Amino acid sequence: MPRPLRDVSPRELLAALPAALDGTGPAVRVGGDGDGDGHRASVPDEVALVVRTSGSTGAPRDVGLTAQALTASATATARRLDGPGRWLLALPTDHVAGAQVLIRSVLAGTNPVVMGSGPFRAGVFVDATRQLDGPAPRYTSLVPTQLVRLLEDPAATAALRGFDAVLVGGAALAPALQRRALDAGVPAVTTYGATETCGGAVYDGRPLPGVRVAVGPDERVRIAGPVLAHGYLDRPDLDAGTFVEADGERWFVTSDLGRLDPDGRLHLLGRADDVLVTGGVNVAPAAVEAVVATLPGVQEVCVVGLGDEQWGQAVTAVVVPRAGRPPDLADLRSATTAALGTAAAPRHLVLVDALPLRGPGKPDRQATTRLAREMLDRQEVARGRRA
Repeated sequence: MPRPLRDVSPRELLAALPAALDGTGPAVRVGGDGDGDGHRASVPDEVALVVRTSGSTGAPRDVGLTAQALTASATATARRLDGPGRWLLALPTDHVAGAQVLIRSVLAGTNPVVMGSGPFRAGVFVDATRQLDGPAPRYTSLVPTQLVRLLEDPAATAALRGFDAVLVGGAALAPALQRRALDAGVPAVTTYGATETCGGAVYDGRPLPGVRVAVGPDERVRIAGPVLAHGYLDRPDLDAGTFVEADGERWFVTSDLGRLDPDGRLHLLGRADDVLVTGGVNVAPAAVEAVVATLPGVQEVCVVGLGDEQWGQAVTAVVVPRAGRPPDLADLRSATTAALGTAAAPRHLVLVDALPLRGPGKPDRQATTRLAREMLDRQEVARGRRA
């Protein structure tokens, strides 16, 4: 039986979630293109929440999440952490990570502290943490860019130490950044998942209770368990290629490459569609980023490929430098050659004030590629004028 779908604003979502989850109200979606009365469509009866993906693999699409899957995800998170707790919302609720903060709060019977909708600022985060009182465990969920900014601020770093867990996802968390957080006393937990898995389903490489992870012959990561989405709205063609039956189970086939240790820990190798081919050799940007992120002077890094007549694609490191001496290309090439081989060594270094982002905080590789090309072209013009 169809169920009405109601578009709500970010401020309305928290109030609308209880009825959406227990089935007494319509399914909800933040934003959207609703008509005047807020009801734009119907969804399958099992769907409680609709979240639009960030479109990293093409055009955005609406994902239908069931109350059962959302509850399973929230319950598994509580089991992995220190039980249900009080959450600080620092992410937009039109993305699954932000919505899950509210869902965990609803199911735990706690009131989340919600940061304002303005630009993310360390001072605002510190003020918000002061509103988290009571004996319950304290949690928050961030993207890596937010964590970087908070670790640069002593007061914000001190505030982070007061949490029982700081979930970091939405984009790859460089091992060097997690070590930096842990060394500062911040309980940073790397999360991996997707809208199609109701958010994070793997914490620090370990699947949540009830979740199963496998890696196919093509190295693509697959996820099964009660956290899987109902599917894509009105896109059975996408469902057929993304949700597959194998060994009597339904699996979500991701676009991410990975490997499993003998003890079952998942290591991500980057996205299948991000692999660069330079001089006939495949190079995974995520692997290069992991090395570059460990170097002095590097605050954030995104590695992209620029068209090159000789190499096909020239590995290019776009870096946000830390205060002080920025890194130089020779250091980057030396470190990556030692760790990954000559082909992975960046041939260009571009320094920027901030990386272009999309969604809740993922580097926008297409925009970063364009920015790198423009900046290198300007440098070539400037050198020509000086000559």
